[in-house]
Amino acid sequence: MTLPLNPLTPDFAVAPQLEPTAMAEAAAAGFRSVINNRPDGEGGPGQPSSTSMAAAAAAAGLQYAHLPVQGGYQTPEEIAAFRELLATLPGPVLAFCRSGARCTKLFVAATQG
Repeated sequence: MTLPLNPLTPDFAVAPQLEPTAMAEAAAAGFRSVINNRPDGEGGPGQPSSTSMAAAAAAAGLQYAHLPVQGGYQTPEEIAAFRELLATLPGPVLAFCRSGARCTKLFVAATQG
């Protein structure tokens, strides 16, 4: 698997839904943390659970955070939580959701001003 990355800065990239096996590849690519912005079950039963993603991330030596947010709208509280993750997780950070769009919106909102 080749990670479908969209780098937004040298220390932050987004991706569409990843599989647990991608965590080892993310670590090999130099990422130190992963943020999952997708609610469990959003994509149906075939979507990997946050628990399985967290276990795979830990096995790969990555920090893992699950901040589930809806695709259409992110609240000020969710944006603040994302900002806090960016400030506290070791970088580089890889965030993923269904397509990468909500992670991108969160990043832009969390880093404005």
